[in-house]
Amino acid sequence: MNRVYKTLLIPFLAVILFSQISCNNQSTETTDAETSGSDLAVSDHFDPKGKGPSKHTLAIWENWKKTLPFEDKRDFEEAQKGFIAAPDFRQIKNAEGRVIWDIGRYDFLLNEQDHQTIHPSLQRIATLNMGYGLYKVSDGIYQVRGFDLSNMTLVEGKTGWILIDVLTTKETSAAALKFANEQLGERPVRAVIYSHTHADHFGGIRGVVNEEDVIAGKVKIIAPEGFMNFAVSENVIAGNAMNRRLFYQYGVLLPVSPYGHVDQALAKNVSSGTLGLIAPTISISKPVEELVVDGLRMIFHNTPNTEAPVEMNTYIPEKKALWMAENVTATIHNIYTLRGALVRDALTWSKKISESLYMFGEEADVMFASHHWPRWGNERVQEVLRTQRDAYGHIHNTVLNLANQGVTVNEVHNVYEVPASLQKQWSARSYHGSVEHNSRAIINRYLGYWDANPLTLIPMAERESAPLFVEMMGGAGPIIEKGKELFEEGKYKHAGELLNKLVFAEPQNQEAKDLLADCYEQIGYQQESTSVRNSFLAGAYELRNGIPGGEMPKSVTPDIIRAMSTETWLDFLGVKLNSKKAEGINFKMNIITPDNNEKFLVELSNSTLSNLKGFTAKNADLTLTLNRSDLNMAMMGVKSFEDLLKEGKAKVEGNPQILAQLVGMLDEFDPRFEILPGTKKEKYQSPTADGGFDAPAFIED
Repeated sequence: MNRVYKTLLIPFLAVILFSQISCNNQSTETTDAETSGSDLAVSDHFDPKGKGPSKHTLAIWENWKKTLPFEDKRDFEEAQKGFIAAPDFRQIKNAEGRVIWDIGRYDFLLNEQDHQTIHPSLQRIATLNMGYGLYKVSDGIYQVRGFDLSNMTLVEGKTGWILIDVLTTKETSAAALKFANEQLGERPVRAVIYSHTHADHFGGIRGVVNEEDVIAGKVKIIAPEGFMNFAVSENVIAGNAMNRRLFYQYGVLLPVSPYGHVDQALAKNVSSGTLGLIAPTISISKPVEELVVDGLRMIFHNTPNTEAPVEMNTYIPEKKALWMAENVTATIHNIYTLRGALVRDALTWSKKISESLYMFGEEADVMFASHHWPRWGNERVQEVLRTQRDAYGHIHNTVLNLANQGVTVNEVHNVYEVPASLQKQWSARSYHGSVEHNSRAIINRYLGYWDANPLTLIPMAERESAPLFVEMMGGAGPIIEKGKELFEEGKYKHAGELLNKLVFAEPQNQEAKDLLADCYEQIGYQQESTSVRNSFLAGAYELRNGIPGGEMPKSVTPDIIRAMSTETWLDFLGVKLNSKKAEGINFKMNIITPDNNEKFLVELSNSTLSNLKGFTAKNADLTLTLNRSDLNMAMMGVKSFEDLLKEGKAKVEGNPQILAQLVGMLDEFDPRFEILPGTKKEKYQSPTADGGFDAPAFIED
């Protein structure tokens, strides 16, 4: 296709961008590894430069093993309760035969072996997340777990199934529904509930219902008000940056291994099949709203600005069953998600949990959610609700208490402490979020990124300041020697501070990068949070091996494009505009889409591309008229604007060269931009061992 038109197709839309990186399953040997006391043979490491846990990491591991409440086995009992059956397959494939889900890669967690490269608490949740198959929650309520990042819940209505959340992709959702029907007896799907706007809860919709049935009213789709806007737009504007950062938070490059990716806190990982989206037919707009769905009374509790911009819990009075969406699971979540997103409101989150507790929790007999396993018995339900309410409330209140005493955004993560009573509660452990980045997020939400030190208000770029530090420290030699000394002492963060300066000053100094990677690796092994573990291990991986090169697969689904507003698309074009190239260029362009009765004024002035919905310019340099349904075809890359003009599906009044001029000023974003210096490579040799998984950037976090 002509470049003029290809460039307008949103090539790096993060909502539908996939990272697909695979490696061979082989073992390698490593030298110079410090493995004192380790249960792992270093020859099993996927990275030739990788090391086992140091004696210092092992000491930390042993301390966590002794001090955490491992005697509390209730989660293991609850995770197994209600088990009906597991399928005879551990992989799910798409129509072309490509594996898009493989829980079997994580079977090393089932061997009852302590892996000392994994925080013992993290190994605990990673093992609990190996639940796989069909489970009974209560009479008439079932869950399929272990088929994707989220659970599919099936509720018996009067005439068929009411599904709550439908996984990420049509392949996994179809497999989950098929398996449930085989075990329970086939029922038609009468309604689907989207609990919130993250795609692991709605992306599998086309695996369980036909859009024709939705249009005909045979299937209802229920979601919180504002669902469609946030489901599509939340990750678009900064999509390429978010996708790149996802490599770190979700460990996209990390092979599945005790040394690498072991879990994603909410489940094992996310499937890499076909994402779909069908618009809701019923929007829940009131704070609390009651509906009868296929003969079953359901009470919906809107909880905006908690785990997602719009989200809702659901209570089923007849069954005394409380569905907590993703507001209460088996982990403290992200207040700030490391891939990048607006900071969430911890205080509102805490209050919404409290509302659920007092509206429904005092009578509920079972509580279940989008991830993990149910909690049974009213006492247990109230315990977990209070624990998570207080965890979000405490970090919010205490961090602001500290901030009001002068503790800054760059200090609070070393000062804030979770109270002892919450540290003893497994449901208050930070497997997805972390105390460190969540505490900083709260100050950032209220006070911003500045720590009030005037120098940090306009800091030098690290690439500029690092050479001065290296010069003052006597050059690379003394820094490396001191880094080795600190590493041997187990002071990995101290060593990292020094070596980071050297790596930024000398990006091609592989010895420095390898030593910094060794520090990152040990820090990663010590982390309870999957997000933090993955980030450090991914950093180590790139420092040693570089960023993978080659073409990055992209998948733009028709459902997402159709759901995206024209305004969001135009906003994204404004982000892609290269300001330098646009200097001195001015134009006004009208875009009119008659089929949805929309019109936009697009103006380039002062190197800024702006758009205004509902307006047109009388003196426009160009007016482009086409139906939004045809614009979809161009946005997806199915047809060019030239094709549409030739077919008579678009018409232009004025100067058509403005389109070409605009395209020439748009930047192409590199989905593998360099984060750590000296890691960008044109060619890449895959490391050996089991490969990293496919992961779309819109996934739950």
